[in-house]
Amino acid sequence: MKVDVMSNTQEASSGTHTWLVLMKAHRSLMCHAEHSFEIADIGLSDFVVLEMLLHKGPQKVNDIGRAIALTSGAITTAVDRVEKQGLVVRTLDPNDRRARIVKLTPKGETLIRNLFDSHVLAMERATSGLTASERSTLVALLKKLGLSARQLLAAQPIQPPNHK
Repeated sequence: MKVDVMSNTQEASSGTHTWLVLMKAHRSLMCHAEHSFEIADIGLSDFVVLEMLLHKGPQKVNDIGRAIALTSGAITTAVDRVEKQGLVVRTLDPNDRRARIVKLTPKGETLIRNLFDSHVLAMERATSGLTASERSTLVALLKKLGLSARQLLAAQPIQPPNHK
């Protein structure tokens, strides 16, 4: 029986190895990110909702969900949680009576500004192993990778394997 073994160079440049390294890096960065807002006892989806409202202003519930890749049920639950804490309010959309606009309350704005400042420091610390130039290169390469992977999926979606 012959086993096909890749050289270290081939393995390091394989798609599988690239994915694995990205996943491990993502996991490490997520730990830093979550630590930066855990003091407020909120989770990732709540933080992302508040951060989006801080930087983009009031948004429709469904627009927030699409932007942060949450299902309509998950985004509704996240907005319910932060609304219950008094961090956001929902109002009617004057252009579409079926839609609701989510807006930060003064309490929510104060909280997310403070948390975001902490988050910025945490992400600077987490990425301090790279120079500014290396970070710029990494960002450009990750954007290129993400766009090309998305284009491939749009052109020909992956078919699940046939299991018999």
